[in-house]
Amino acid sequence: MIEIVKADLSLPVHSEAMVQLLDMYALDPMGGGQGLSNYVKKNLPVELAKRKSAHVVLAFVDAQPAGLLVCLEGFSTFACKPLLNIHDIIVALPYRRRGLSKLLLKKAEEIALDLDCCKLTLEVLEGNQVAQLAYKAFGFSGYELNPQMGKALFWEKKLGEDLK
Repeated sequence: MIEIVKADLSLPVHSEAMVQLLDMYALDPMGGGQGLSNYVKKNLPVELAKRKSAHVVLAFVDAQPAGLLVCLEGFSTFACKPLLNIHDIIVALPYRRRGLSKLLLKKAEEIALDLDCCKLTLEVLEGNQVAQLAYKAFGFSGYELNPQMGKALFWEKKLGEDLK
């Protein structure tokens, strides 16, 4: 049985499932190939629960953690409306090819519609063709304001202790 739920991170079963699945993702080459630090494992559920703009969705298959989606609210200045960014999405290896990513994305879309968001956003690695196909099938496409200027690029600048 497949169950898709908006997580309540005060529940140990939900917070433990989130950390377990995110750690699996972090260990995967698509997630950087390095597991979560002990600090992150210990503190992530509490820190995310403090943020009303964070939304966590879990997929369980036969009561086992199988998928995770973490999204964060942002704001579109051009539309003057909120947006919902899918920050993390993972389906654990044993549960792939069962349509879980589509169900997780569908739940994110429901949350976004409830929040009156103008769009869903996400980032995907160029080499992650499987994820790109899933996102395209769900209706995502590259972001561009003007085709002559090209598609948007996702950049970062690390701050604080991550610089070590």
